[in-house]
Amino acid sequence: MKKQLYPLLLAGFFSFGSLHAQSLDGFKQSSLEKQQLMETKFLQTVDFSAFRKHLEKITSDPHPAGTVANEKVKDYMVETMKKAGLDVKVYPYDVYLPIGAGESLIELVTPIRMPLNQQENILAEDPYSAHKDLWKGWNAFTGNGDITAEVVYANYGTKADFERLKELGIDVKGKIVLARYGGNFRGFKAKFAEQHGAAGLIIFTDPGDSGYMRGLVYPDGIFYNESSIQRGSLLTVDWTGDALTPFEPALPLDSKTKVNRLKPEEVGLHTIPVTPISYGSAKEIIGRMTGRPVPAGWQGGLPYTYRLEGGPDLQVRLKVHQDKGFVRANNVIGTVKGSEFPDEWVILGCHYDAWSFGSTDPNSGTAMLLSLSETLGKMVAEGYKPSRSIMIAHWDAEEHGVIGSTEWVEQFREDLKAKAVAYINLDAAVSGRNFGASSSPTLKKVIMDAAKAVSFPDSAKTVYEVWSGRRDEPTIGNLGGGSDHIAFYMHVGVPSISGGASGPTLYHTNYDNLHFYEKFADPSFKMGGTVEQLVGIMSLRLANADIIPYQVSRYAKDLDGHFTSSERGVKNFNPTFLGFEQSRAAIASMKNAAESLDQQLAAALISNQLDNKKAQRINQAMLALEKAFIDPKGMYFGSWYRSLYAANDPFSGYASWILPGIQYEIELKSSERLEEWDTRYANAIKDLQQRIEKVAALL
Repeated sequence: MKKQLYPLLLAGFFSFGSLHAQSLDGFKQSSLEKQQLMETKFLQTVDFSAFRKHLEKITSDPHPAGTVANEKVKDYMVETMKKAGLDVKVYPYDVYLPIGAGESLIELVTPIRMPLNQQENILAEDPYSAHKDLWKGWNAFTGNGDITAEVVYANYGTKADFERLKELGIDVKGKIVLARYGGNFRGFKAKFAEQHGAAGLIIFTDPGDSGYMRGLVYPDGIFYNESSIQRGSLLTVDWTGDALTPFEPALPLDSKTKVNRLKPEEVGLHTIPVTPISYGSAKEIIGRMTGRPVPAGWQGGLPYTYRLEGGPDLQVRLKVHQDKGFVRANNVIGTVKGSEFPDEWVILGCHYDAWSFGSTDPNSGTAMLLSLSETLGKMVAEGYKPSRSIMIAHWDAEEHGVIGSTEWVEQFREDLKAKAVAYINLDAAVSGRNFGASSSPTLKKVIMDAAKAVSFPDSAKTVYEVWSGRRDEPTIGNLGGGSDHIAFYMHVGVPSISGGASGPTLYHTNYDNLHFYEKFADPSFKMGGTVEQLVGIMSLRLANADIIPYQVSRYAKDLDGHFTSSERGVKNFNPTFLGFEQSRAAIASMKNAAESLDQQLAAALISNQLDNKKAQRINQAMLALEKAFIDPKGMYFGSWYRSLYAANDPFSGYASWILPGIQYEIELKSSERLEEWDTRYANAIKDLQQRIEKVAALL
């Protein structure tokens, strides 16, 4: 037995006691002992050393989507999962992407000539910083151009910031906009700059947001140093995924199945040149600006008075050329086939493409899933097979616009509607020691209960106890944008979770490497095994439960809070608004049905009166619950987003919009469609109640 497994055995015995101290949702009394033994075996089988081995292998070289290095990562994942005994398939797509980073240049022209640095410094302490294949800072889906112009500072480049500039009489037309990262998705900074007539955009991370104003900078600390640059995609179309194939999978160009592709000029891609720089370079511009001082809240952390305009004497040249075309993206999916219900799927996923090394983002999640593949393979080899299939997915081209996962969801949309029990997203899932999660309502209890069964490293507490702290229960967030759960949850209606252990990050910089991980993210390398244990327990419960353990009553609790928040938002601009009366009445009625179903299911499981055929009919009905919120008409800001329950904020890109139809009206400060939305939401909630009652009728 390996030395690293001794603490695991202790964790297993500790957790076995915890398992007996709690009931397991969804399991008949007659199934409990088998599940508890399986979970204990699983906890003991996890090899904590495997995480580090995989992380070092897949993040030793920079591997953006479309590169040879990323192909090598794909091949390693295929080999690892096949060796573990999983059924492995590769799903190829030809997607419209930049062909590499392209060329770019930023320089001061007047009052002096000065080229500005566009790449991180080589550090003696960090051997990875000298890697020959590292690229300059760049933004995917920039427009092309070579311009020399005056500069306007636009704070974070949000919609409100550009409106404020207009109020202040500042015209950005024909100017180069300088904006700091934060506040919204970088693609919207470009979109708003272009809408207001800007000729180009430069984005930088301000030291007030991540830099010396926050604490020690890398390599001495966890914050951006003066050469750190955040890379990232600018793609802002009205859907998620490949820019040319909304609603359809971007199947290979030589595939027998032909796909209707839009022309690039039809999509509305950015036309102005955009590129990111460090605050060490940005200070050379900001320190020479001579216009009016910025309004309150716009001052950053550089040692200068931030000004709205650079003035005519400050001329900056911005040159960007980035070719675009079809790039092969490959999803890799390994399946542990279910012994009883192979066509019911528990899907775990993380993307594997990175802007550079990706040791925290995303590949800490990738390494953990590879280790989990090996653990599940060992379990199956010893006769411990899950009842439902567990699929472990590694998505490609996420960083360019959540593309790989979306194309797969679009390809298997109908299968997912009928078969997917849950999607668990694990992007950057082991990037620190702070466990957290966001979730759809029905899965919140599942992840909390799993956290009670796993020990937190170097502690006498469970993950749940550390996570919840002094609160009665831990805070679980709402699913927003920015990662691979989007298509599953917001397009198809698969209950989803996005979670893991977070920590310090040099987000999208060339310094997100193994040196940073070992020094700052988790020097102990114990969280990889811990998160694997938690994710594995959660997956095995979803895969083995006699009745899928959704907490149906959570819908009512969460909806009640979300409608209260939405009504408050409407009353901020319409004080006479009376509230969403139809939806409120529907929630009250649905609450009774949901609470009754939870109680009936618990009683039926305790009584051991559910035979397998009845349980299977109930489970098929349970899979349909979330689909009550899927509306073919979709959102007014994009019909691809079909979930009435959740969407990513179309103005910030990352934030979670719960009740997105209403939130869009709040953002527009419009009361015109509120009655329509009250009716649409009430109908969806009534539909959910009917689906709940259908489940109850099967008991």
